[in-house]
Formats: sequence, C-alpha cells, structure tokens
Amino acid sequence: MRTALTELTGVRHPLVQTGMGWVAGPRLVSASANAGALGILASATMTLDQLRGAVREVRSRTDRPFGVNLRADAGDAAERVSVVIEEGVRVASFALAPSRELIARLKDAGVVVIPSVGARRHAEKVAAWGADAVVVQGGEGGGHTGQVATTVLLPQVVDAVGIPVVAAGGFHDGRGLAAALAFGAAGVAMGTRFLLTSDSTVPAAVKAAYLAASVADVTVTTKVDGLPHRMLRTPFVTALERSGRAAALVRALRHASAFREVSGLGPLRMLREGLAMRHGRELTWSQVLLAANTPMLLKAAMVDGRTDLGVMTSGQVAGVIDDLPSCAELVDRVMREASETLLALAALR
Repeated sequence: MRTALTELTGVRHPLVQTGMGWVAGPRLVSASANAGALGILASATMTLDQLRGAVREVRSRTDRPFGVNLRADAGDAAERVSVVIEEGVRVASFALAPSRELIARLKDAGVVVIPSVGARRHAEKVAAWGADAVVVQGGEGGGHTGQVATTVLLPQVVDAVGIPVVAAGGFHDGRGLAAALAFGAAGVAMGTRFLLTSDSTVPAAVKAAYLAASVADVTVTTKVDGLPHRMLRTPFVTALERSGRAAALVRALRHASAFREVSGLGPLRMLREGLAMRHGRELTWSQVLLAANTPMLLKAAMVDGRTDLGVMTSGQVAGVIDDLPSCAELVDRVMREASETLLALAALR
C-alpha cells in the first residue's frame, strides 16, 4: 500500500510504531522496521552516548528506515540532532513542536521531520515552519493527551495543512487504518498496540495488566505531572489522585534525584531543562517539578515490572486488545484487514 507516508519515509506500510519512553528500544524498533512499519526509537530517557549506541544497535538489526523521537525542549536538543544527522537516521519525530531552526537543520541534512501535535493550530505552525509531515493524536491516545477525539481532530488537520498527516489515538487494527485513510490521512501511528507485542521488552506482568484491562479501566489524570495523562487505572494511580499537594511535591523531588542518576544530568543541566520546559509548554513551576515523576514512574512499570509502584501509559484501545503477536504478525494482520475493508467498501459502489 503506497501513500504519501510510505513515499516520504521509504517504509513498505503506512504504519508508525510510536516512540514510547522505556518501551521503544532497539529490539522493538528494529522488529517494527523489519515488519515494514516505521519504528521510532524513544530517546528522552537516554544520555547522548546511549542514544548513539541505541541507533547503532538498531542499524545492526535492520537495514530498513527508522526514526528517533526527540524532545524539542531538552537542553541538549541541538546535540541530539547532531547524533541523528551523524548516524544517518531517516526520520526525526518530536513530541512537542521543534523550533524553525531545528527543522531547517534536520531538513538540510536530508532528515525527514515529523512532529506530533494535538491541535490544529500546532499542526499549522509546524507545517509553516517546514515540517515534512505531522502526527495528529486525538484524545483516545495514551500519554499526554488532549480532549478532542481523533474523529474530530483528524479531518480538521487534514483540511488545514498541505503535508502528509498521520493519525494517532484509537488505532489498533486494519479497520482503523482504512478509516484513517478515508479521513485523508497518509497512515496511522500506534503505541499501545506495538507495546503489546512479543517483541516488546515490557515485563510480562505489565503486559498481563494491559490485556486484562477493559475500556473503562483506562483513565486520564493530572496527578502524575500536572498535565492530562492517559493511563491504566490501578490502585497506585488512585492513591496518587488522593494524595495531597505536599506529598506530591516530596515524591517529585525524590524522582528528580533518581532521574538525575539515571540520565547523568547534573543539577545545572536539569535546571536549564526545567526552564526550557516551563517556557516551551507554559507550565507552572509546580508542574515543572512534577514532570520529574513521569520518567521514573514509567520506568518502575515498563522496565522494573512494578505495577504497584509505577504508571502504565495507555491508549483506550488497550481495552480491546487481547493478544501478543510479533510485530511481523501484527503488521501483516493490519495490512490484510485494511485491504479487505477497502475492497468491501469498494464493492458497495
């Protein structure tokens, strides 16, 4: 299936495996790429050396195109862009809108730039700055999310910009891909669905928690880092929501210290990143401090397997997923279902 996304990135299928922190490592990314999708390596929790090593590991596992997800507000964003360029990565994706300068630098080096956005005005902004495509996530998506459903947001953005649009939020099968194409998208991006594969390194106990969840077990809370965050409802999340402001700030300070050890960031670098985050997202200082919770609470679940002490970012589709295929099996299934759906729709004429 050829779309503007496959033409732009060189992948075989119009599917994107999103850059999920602590989840989208070399094994999952290379498996996604080998299956014909665009695998995206999550780099926000990596040091520069770890990022370079991860890129080279993916390269050793596949000769297919893949991408790296970057934090536009990171204090060392320019250095990370240098790694992407030097290592010949095909695609750079961003969870927040990158600056005009970063976009230009990447494009001058031949890197395809695909930011992720949650609003039409943000899509219009990055398109005007030269982004090659945009991922648009509706409120059904996991992680930080908005309130507008994909079915409303997607056609708005498709009509507003003249670059390929990739739909995200609520997709897990071929019917969803066919629907997104009907809306005018060039493909779909999936996080939770790729997390729940046999190629994902997420611990078995965590995968079991996802598979056991119903749609009603996926909730949105602001108690992790002060921003709307979609995740599985667990006793731990309920306890977070009941905790007071003082307890939340103490927890955030503890997690900030732990993240400093994991990331290798010094106190001055963390302060600079906090300032950049506050400016880029228009956050309060309280929200900046709470932001330290996110990487460490995700690590507790996604790496350490502690469903009782960590959070499990999740799209609403977790409630309708009940198996753990390989990435190759998943991609083949999605593409087969999409083709069958499109043929059935054509037959209606």
